[in-house]
Parts: sequence; structure tokens; C-alpha cells
Amino acid sequence: MDDPTSEGPLILPFSAIDASKLALVGGKAANLGELTRGGFPVPEGFCVTTNAYALITDGIGLEPILDELAVTRGDDTTRLQGFAAVVRASLLATTIPNNIVEAITRAYQLLGKGNKEESVAVAVRSSATAEDLPFASFAGQQDTYLNIAGIDALLDAVRRCWSSLWTDRAVSYRASNRIDPRSVRLAVVVQRLVEARVAGVLFTANPLTGRRRQAVIDASPGLGEAVVSGAVNPDHFVVNTTTGEIVESRPGDKRIAIQATPGGGTERVELAAQSSEACLSDDQVRALAALGARVEGYYGAPQDTEWAIDDSGKLWLTQARPITTLYPLPAGAPDTDDILRVYFSINVAQGVFRPFTPMGIQVFRLVTSSVGMFIGKPPEDPLMGVVLLAEAAQRLFIDAAPILRSTLGRELMERALQFMEARSVPIFKQIAADPRLTPIAVSRRVVFSTIFGLIMRMRAPLYVIQALFRPAAARARIKRLEVRLLTQSEIPTNASSADRLAKLERLFLGNPPRVLSSILPVMLTGIGVFALAGKLLDGLTQDSERQTVLRGLPYNVTTEMDLALWALAQQIYADQGAAESTLQQGLANFLATYGHRSIAEIDLGLPRWSEDPTHIIGALANYLQLRNPELAPDVQFRRGAKEAEAMVVDLTRRAAHKGRLRGLLVGFCLRRTRDLYGLRETPKYYLVKLMARGRELLWPVGEELARAGHLEEAQDIFFITLPEARAALAGADMRSVVRERRANYQYELHRRHVPRLLLSDGTEPSAEPQATQATGSAESTLSGTPASAGVVTAKARVILDPTGARLEPGEILVAPSTDPGWTPLFLTAAGLVMEMGGAMSHGSVVAREYGIPAVVGVPGATERISTGLQITVDGSAGTVSIEQVLNTY
Repeated sequence: MDDPTSEGPLILPFSAIDASKLALVGGKAANLGELTRGGFPVPEGFCVTTNAYALITDGIGLEPILDELAVTRGDDTTRLQGFAAVVRASLLATTIPNNIVEAITRAYQLLGKGNKEESVAVAVRSSATAEDLPFASFAGQQDTYLNIAGIDALLDAVRRCWSSLWTDRAVSYRASNRIDPRSVRLAVVVQRLVEARVAGVLFTANPLTGRRRQAVIDASPGLGEAVVSGAVNPDHFVVNTTTGEIVESRPGDKRIAIQATPGGGTERVELAAQSSEACLSDDQVRALAALGARVEGYYGAPQDTEWAIDDSGKLWLTQARPITTLYPLPAGAPDTDDILRVYFSINVAQGVFRPFTPMGIQVFRLVTSSVGMFIGKPPEDPLMGVVLLAEAAQRLFIDAAPILRSTLGRELMERALQFMEARSVPIFKQIAADPRLTPIAVSRRVVFSTIFGLIMRMRAPLYVIQALFRPAAARARIKRLEVRLLTQSEIPTNASSADRLAKLERLFLGNPPRVLSSILPVMLTGIGVFALAGKLLDGLTQDSERQTVLRGLPYNVTTEMDLALWALAQQIYADQGAAESTLQQGLANFLATYGHRSIAEIDLGLPRWSEDPTHIIGALANYLQLRNPELAPDVQFRRGAKEAEAMVVDLTRRAAHKGRLRGLLVGFCLRRTRDLYGLRETPKYYLVKLMARGRELLWPVGEELARAGHLEEAQDIFFITLPEARAALAGADMRSVVRERRANYQYELHRRHVPRLLLSDGTEPSAEPQATQATGSAESTLSGTPASAGVVTAKARVILDPTGARLEPGEILVAPSTDPGWTPLFLTAAGLVMEMGGAMSHGSVVAREYGIPAVVGVPGATERISTGLQITVDGSAGTVSIEQVLNTY
């Protein structure tokens, strides 16, 4: 049935189709072919391939229109619809060539011979090459025609399917998913129609909760189109597939049925209400769930299937596609509900919602391995990282289950999250109540012995004493560490690629513990003395007054970077006659110090500002708009520092009224807070410097592999791992691997949701406080964690990605989270609202230093607040009030 042409076959039976033929048969047909070859009960059929579609479109000259569509924005619906209408009209008006007509006729006749029928009834469905894919299902975007009988009706249905590739809905959907219209082709599935007594849909995982191993079934009498189209209120079942338990059975009224009519076509039939009786027996429900589990096992991912049961009671699968709305589980997640894993997102916690590059993930694995070795828990394979590290959708997670199974681990995690990610604390408390996470008895003597040994290896007592009594010496020692790290990471320019890869591995296996053990005791001392001062001042001060002590902190490398950039902007403004040369020289000086930083800088695979300074130039342009001297960042920073010093004196005086010793201790603690607290950013700053050095090591390796033809271009080195890079040096061709990873990476860039917490059963636990609605007013209030005191009312600017973002002076920045790459935006912000974070998260620290009112840990902030809304941020109360819409955007 191949009917070959010079371009390839026009027709393929399901039995000849598998996933490798996606470009030829489209997603729907590829899945039906896979199911057929896998032995599943699929009605027989064939596919009119994309070769036939290409023969049609080549003859009607669509290229200019497709070129225009390719450059049309996804939100320009009028233009998209205009082009779509032209393409549809052209396809509907075309005459199908004889060779295609003959091929379809032969295949249709063969399909009917089994039952000696002259005109077998078939379902005719579109199968686009950008449909039913692992990352986008495109369900319902093209047309389906049921109960088609006779060759003339079949040919007409095929033509209409071709045209349906260009419906307004389909074109807009592809544009919003950034799929090039020139790359899309359409095949057509022709499948024997099941004369269904009952039909419907089956999700092999719960699409609402994400729960795996829980099938969801909707069923109704007649053809499945009634359920798929939403025309009927179907029977609804939820089944735990591991046990067969039906946990929910809710009959619908089933007032509508779609049935085949004699001679072809379908009719909509109104039925009497049937809400008292289900159309499936319990055994049939379980059989469907079991079949769905087999399909999911075959594909290795949850599936959205359509099914039908004929008059004989036989169960048929008529379609299967991935459930693309579910966040994938990490590889190695338990396949049973008897074991619970709790995956905490590193990406979300760090404010990096975009995916990591493969080499970025590789470096993270090395870093965790280095820490594991330092604490006496070395991983089996340092290149794979510690066992707690998990990857899903090119993002990293920590499996917190082993921590939650330790009483001490729970306490430490809760305390850390109170400072870093307060929203997660109540969620972890809920999860910890699960009996599968019952703490395991561990000898406290063993635990404290381990901790004591670790403290001594870090030389923490010596570093704490130095920080308390000689803070300048502690800072100087930390600065010397930076010089040593960079010196020891140097490598001769003529070093071989193999040596460079070995150096990279040593760089991240050896240095992270040195950075952490040298700086962490000093940093924690600063945090500790501030907390101690709070205890000593209990009843004598408000929290907002203590937070004032943290304004204008010295020794914060990120703040210093921001102020250096602001100073450059002022130089450019003052020297307008030679602004270009000032910019070039000033930018070179800035990048010489801070060029190792970037947006999402914890991913080694992303360019540094020294490689692409576009973001910095944009920030400079934004700074040049700020002309109010009172709002200048350096002025605000100095003002904040003066207020902080004055508050130290005031709080010391208040404490002294309760006793001279208390006053002395409070004064000492607050002075040391200002000496040490700003070092919070330093460990990450040094690690990011190592990452920049790692990029320098890898570029020549990429260039060598590109010259050898093992990579397409040098930058592809960041889309493979260390073992793969070594294999490429030995001769392995990694080009196809990189192409696939880049395609997946591009898709993941547009993923709309990354869970903060993900359980191994697929659910995302939450304990979100609800936004309150003010009675009789359009105002609503969102609640979060107070991060920086003060109240400000201004326009909101919602920014999801700082790359190329613009924040007008005086606007309130609303973001999911931030990392140091965001902070150039802070200098002109009037306030800050973040969905993630706690009092010690990066955004909170920087906001306090600039005196910007900030509220963090505000659930749904970027969805509830739109750019242009007038909002009030109360950084003391932890509230964000939405007041009115400004029609200026």
C-alpha cells in the first residue's frame, strides 16, 4: 500500500508506521501506528502522508504567505486570520491529482474487504506534524469527520482536513507556541469507524491534580465526539490504577448522544436524563484503567486517550496523545505510592525559572558531589552528583524526603526556610505529617558528632572568633581567597582539550567546600549577632526598626556592582560630548570587574555579561532617565546607611536603659551586623566567578569539536555533559544529540509553570493564603512576608524575565523571584513584590539596602497584578493592595 512517488509514499497502513515516521505521517498517525505495533486494540486504518499534502501545496504557491505568517506576532490575530483564510480557500479550491486519488481509493478498498463491504464507514482525522507531540498536544486544533462512507465523501473529507490545518484557531495556537508555519505539514488518518455503544476519554494520570497512577475516565453513550467536544455531561470515574479501586463515580445526565446515520454522517440525538445509571460497569471502568496503564507504560509518560466499546463489548483505542500540561517527574521517581519523594525546586528557590543547559546541570552535579565528599557522604559517581539531586524538565530539584525523615533535619529545614522561602514552611509541615515520612530513629550522639567534626574541618570556631573581634581581617582573608581561586584555576593557553575538561572537573570538585568553609562561618556570624540583638531588644523595638539597621550595608558585592553601574551612567550623562568613548571605556572597566555575572548566572551554560553586555547597556539607558537627585541610588544608599547608623545608636541607647551590659552587647551585635551581614552574597559571587572561568576552559574545547565536525558550532559544548565531551574528543558525533536538546530547551523556555514543590505522585502541595477582597470596593489585598519596611503607592511593572526588560523610574517591580542579575533594575524601582523568597532571600536583602519597600512570598502576584495597575506595597505589614487600573500601557 506504499504507492511510492519520487518524493516518497503517499499512503501507509498503520502497521507500517512508528514514531520515526513523524515527519511523514504526523503526530496522531504516528501514535496510532505505535499502538498498532505494540499490540493494542486499534481499529485498522491507513494514513495519507505529508507527501500528498506537499504535492497539493506545491502546486498552489503558498510560500510567500507562509513567509509572512512566520514573522507575524502571535498576538496579531487580525493579520494571522487574514493569512489563514487565504490558505484555506486555496486548499479547498484545489483539485486532487489523479495519483493521490488512486492511492487513497486503493487503500480504502483494501480497508473494506475484510467484511466484504463496498463502502466501509471510516473516521477521517487530521494528523499534523506539530500535533500530539511530547511537548504540545494541539488537541482539537484540526478537524475530524466521522462516519464517512464512499470514496467521494472520503476525498472531500481529506481535502477539508488539509484545509483545517489553517483554521484561525490552529494558526493562532501554533503562533503562540512559536512553531514555524513553514515547518508544518498535514497527514490524514483514515480509520475504520467503531460503531460505539459507549465511548469517551481516558487520562492515565489525573489532569487536574497531576496525580500519577490515577486514571480519570469520562464516558457517554454513542460516539466519543459528544464527550470530546463537551456537548454532554458524561459519567465521570476516577480509578487508582495500582489497586483498581474506583475512588470516584459520578454519573452525568448524558442527555446528548452523537450517533452514526445510515449512508454516512452523524446526528445529534437528545436522550432522556440518565443520571441515575452509569453507562459503564465497574469491571469496564477497571478494564479501561488497566488498558490506560499499559499505554502509559508503553510510552513511558502519561497519556490522553480516546476509546470506544462496540456492541459486542470489545474495547478499542482510537487515539492517544501525551498529557502535556503535567510537569514531568524526575527520572527514578518511585513507581508506587508506597514511597514518597518530596522534590524542592532549586530553580524556583534561586529565581531561575528557565531551564538549565546540560553543562550547567553537569556543574551543579559536580558542586553537590564536592559538598557531599566534604561532609563525608561521597556519591558513587561524582559526575552524577549526590543522590538527593534530581532533574526534571531540564530543571534541578532536591529530594527533601530523607531530610524530612530526620527530626533534626525537619527543624533545620524549617528554620532555613523561614529566612529563605517562608511560603514553603506550612507546606513542608503538611507533608511531614504523611506517615510515609515518619522520622527514622537516629542517634543524636552520632548526629552531633558528625556536625562537630564538620565544624572543626571548616575551622569555623577560629573564623567566628576572627569575625567577631577582627572583622576587617576576616574580610581581608576572604578577599585573598578570591585571588587564590582565580590563580589556581588558570591553565596554559596551549593546554589540550582533555586537560581543559579535567581542569573543569577539578575546579568544581575541589573549590566549593573551600568557598563555603571560608565564608559561611563569617556570614552566619553576621546573621547570628543580628538575631541575638533582636532577642536582647525584645519589647524595646519594632521589627521595622531592626530592619533599618540592614539599610545601606557595606561589603555587599552585588550592591557595589549596582552602584558602580550607576556611577558609570552618571559619567556618561556628565560627559555627553564624548559619551560614546566614556561608555566604551567605562563599560570595559565595569566588565573587567563584574563581567563574570549574568542573568541566571548559576547556569554555566549561559553567556556572561563580558560576552554579551546587552543587558547592562539596557540598564544604563534606564538609569539615564532618572534625573531626580533625591531618588538617585547612591544618594538613597548613603541616606539608608546614615539611618542605619543612627538606628544602631538609638537601639543601643534603649538597651542601655535596661542595663549597661545589655546596652554594650546590643551595640556590639549591631555593629558586627553591619560589618558582616553584607557578605551574604559573597559565596555565590565567588562560585559564579569559577563558572565564568569554567566557560573560558570550555570554549576552546567546543571550537576543536566544531572543527572536527563532532559539534555544529563551538557553543554546542554547553549542551553536552563532561562524559559526552570526552566521548566527542574520542570521535563521537554529538550533533544530533545537541539538536534534540536545543529543541527541548527552546520548548522549556516557554513552560508557563515550574512547581516550587513536586511530590513523586505528581501532585503539587500548597498551603497558600487566600487574597482578601475588600468589601464594597474594587481594591483587593495580597499577603506575603514583610521584607523591607516602608509604604509606597505607584504603578506596577510585571517582569517575568529581566533580559531586555524595562523598568521606568518610580515603578514597582513585580517578579516571580530574583537573582543578582535582576538587581540593576532595583536601582530605579520604587518597590518590590516577589512570589518567592523570605526575609533573607536575595531580593529582600538588596531591597533593604536601598530602602525599597518590599513584600516577598506573595502567591500569584504576577498573575493577580498586571502592568499598569496602581498598587500599594506595605513592607512592614507584608501586604500588597491593588487599587485601580491605569490605562497607560
